[in-house]
Amino acid sequence: MSGVGYIQILKNNHSFRRLFIAQELSYIGDWFTVIALFILAGDASDNSPLAIAGVLATRSFSLAAMTPFTGMLADRYSRKGLMICSDLAAFIVLAIVLQFDLLYTDNKLLSVYFLAVAMVAAKSIFDPAQYAYLPNICNDDELLTANALGSGGWSIALGVGASIGGLTIAEYGITVALWIDALTFLSSAIYIMTLPFGGPDTSERENMTPKVVTKNITDGWKYILQNPEVRRLVIAKALWSSGGGAQIFLLIMIGIEADFGDIAAGIGILFMARGFGSGFGPMAGRPLMRNKLLRPYLIGLAVGISGIFYIIISLILPYDWNNLLLVMVFISHASSGFNWVQSTTLTQERSGDEWRGRVAGADFLALTLMMGISAITAGFILENEFLQLREVIALSALIQIIMGIGWIVLASPKEKVIFNLEDPVLNL
Repeated sequence: MSGVGYIQILKNNHSFRRLFIAQELSYIGDWFTVIALFILAGDASDNSPLAIAGVLATRSFSLAAMTPFTGMLADRYSRKGLMICSDLAAFIVLAIVLQFDLLYTDNKLLSVYFLAVAMVAAKSIFDPAQYAYLPNICNDDELLTANALGSGGWSIALGVGASIGGLTIAEYGITVALWIDALTFLSSAIYIMTLPFGGPDTSERENMTPKVVTKNITDGWKYILQNPEVRRLVIAKALWSSGGGAQIFLLIMIGIEADFGDIAAGIGILFMARGFGSGFGPMAGRPLMRNKLLRPYLIGLAVGISGIFYIIISLILPYDWNNLLLVMVFISHASSGFNWVQSTTLTQERSGDEWRGRVAGADFLALTLMMGISAITAGFILENEFLQLREVIALSALIQIIMGIGWIVLASPKEKVIFNLEDPVLNL
């Protein structure tokens, strides 16, 4: 398969270009809210590690609870329509919260968690719908490039949104940042309205009943379990989040302790390094993803390398809080971004269109469950002072290294054959 260039796909595929712009608007806004939630949780709890980790855990567990249903919906209803509804719902949630000052109740921490859950509920359908929609507007030659560019765009949005969001909060306050976020969701919805339909085929769809919903969900799990070329890939992102959930939370704690100036600005700078790294990894590593001999091992290698650089971070803290720290964060998350794009592309290619939403749901379920468990465990350890910050960082990294080695060692001979098939659909 010949590769399609980044500029080429943006120039020639008008539908993908519009989707990419809409995603950028939405994702930039997302990070304004996320940084605000971390800051609010810290303010409400005197920077309690467990309370701050609770924001990430609340978001992760809420999303995990919804993914079986959102994936099923993406296989039943217009994926374009679901993305529009998701953005509009997020806009409405933020507008209501800001209009009635719901973040400034007597129980401020509870209000923060409420907003975290409400935003996850509003946005939960967007990623499975987009995940299932993308192969309907991109051909086989374009799909890897589209995923790499989409991951790069998400990462740029993270870097830009987190850094500007942190600076906006520091300069103008949380309310202004959240209103900016609300407007990005509205703009994204308007852009998505210009896209073509993009599936699924609903000509034989049954009416929605509890029995049909249950059957659709269980059929999706049967499909995954009966297809080894899909089954193993849906846990690929969870391998990274086994330690990565803790690491995202630990970046907040490092930002609080590090001398980057204002806390919000410090957290924004660290998340900027994470975001730019996540985008650089898959875009720079795209040639490796096409190497059929390495393909069975790349996901494990990427997860292990992510852990290795957090080991280095644990060793340099607290001796170098600035430049070297940012470089290590950048490289580690470049490797995690590589893992994301590699696993996503393979899963999309190997899943039938009628199953793609439910496969995405299983993928995100494994990711978010592991992320929530990882974050809340790290918060609990720090809250009770069982380990120090640098020791928790090292522990999270060690878990990733073990998971990466496990992925490589446990690759079966049959799976290696599947990864090396010369089928034009599978040959990246």
